[in-house]
Amino acid sequence: MRQILVLGGGAAGLAAALAAAQTGAGAVQVTVAERNPRPGKKLLATGNGRCNLDNLSIGPERYFTADPAALQRLLQAVDAADPLGWFHHLGLMTRADETGRVYPYSNQAADLVNLLERQLERWQVQLLTGCTVRTLAQSRGGYAVQLDTEQGPRTLHADAVICAMGGAAGPQFGTDGFGVRFAQQCGGRVEPVYPCLTALQTAHPRKELAGIRAKAAASLLDGSRLLAREEGEVQFTDYGLSGICIMQLSGLLAPQRGPKHPAVELDLFPSISGPELARQMADRVPGLPGDTPADFWLGLLHPKLGRCLWQQARLPDKLPAPSDPAWQTLAHTAKHWRFEAVTPCGWKQAQTTGGGLALAELEPESFAFRGCPGLYFVGETLDCAGTCGGFNLHWAFGSGLVAGRHAARGAARPKPRRKR
Repeated sequence: MRQILVLGGGAAGLAAALAAAQTGAGAVQVTVAERNPRPGKKLLATGNGRCNLDNLSIGPERYFTADPAALQRLLQAVDAADPLGWFHHLGLMTRADETGRVYPYSNQAADLVNLLERQLERWQVQLLTGCTVRTLAQSRGGYAVQLDTEQGPRTLHADAVICAMGGAAGPQFGTDGFGVRFAQQCGGRVEPVYPCLTALQTAHPRKELAGIRAKAAASLLDGSRLLAREEGEVQFTDYGLSGICIMQLSGLLAPQRGPKHPAVELDLFPSISGPELARQMADRVPGLPGDTPADFWLGLLHPKLGRCLWQQARLPDKLPAPSDPAWQTLAHTAKHWRFEAVTPCGWKQAQTTGGGLALAELEPESFAFRGCPGLYFVGETLDCAGTCGGFNLHWAFGSGLVAGRHAARGAARPKPRRKR
């Protein structure tokens, strides 16, 4: 019987294990080695506990990678694997919101994890928890993997090994970046990793605004060059900026290939042009109950946010006359509020890992490691990070399905990896 070993019990690993067991039913024995006491720990926290498991608008433009051409080929295999259809086949009912984000119908991530655990039992997948991977080597026509377990060291032999050990994001869920380091130990070329889908630190955070939220358009700049623009809710923090639109921009801050002089510019009135905003601001003055900045911001912005903008524009403590050009200055400040030297926050806040094993190291139809038949890498370990909205789980589940099905069908014996 063909032995298939899956390293990691997250989204990609669980999909790979079940796909292998389903495809090779009766002819394969599948084992999952998971570091945590229970699989799917990070899945339980996705989508604020609702598990945004997919999206109806998948496309390569939704992902960050150093190799867009390789991504397009691999994403075709992921899409063809049809993760959403696979879930429906498992009995999961889903619903999509108005933006195309797909959730379990119950809106409970725990239901999805419970379903996957029950399916592991149904397909007789062996689950080993509390395992830490140490080494992998070719052995006896297959692979030998050394593990540290609660009972002591253990070596498992397999015909195929699927590496789904994740990235470095979310160490509170048991991740530490070992999956990427392991890929490098296996001879793979790795793109530098960085926290992705995370809040941003700024050189001069507005600590007095911590906790305040505002609708805005956020632009990522490299000096004066516009790189990307996102609209949504921005949250001010004591270290910088947060909110989904800010997190989306963080994906472009890759080491070496990201901007050299990154800055974020906020437009607090994205639907109004600068000249029109200046006119509307000036037109408010005659009808206000007083002549202070506090009177001006009533019903317009949070008082603290308004006061900060006023100071940023260096306006006097008394309202200027409607004809004063100061209103143009204030409008420009409100639409071009710049925060310099932005950097991603640490791994604990990051939703996923940017960088990882270079996509060109994989066979596009199978996620097999080039030159090593029977060895696969999937999920967050790879140099592919999606934007918010279910794109990362689409990649994780889909890559796991592709690798698991291929591993169950394959019978090739591993050969020595070609030197580069």
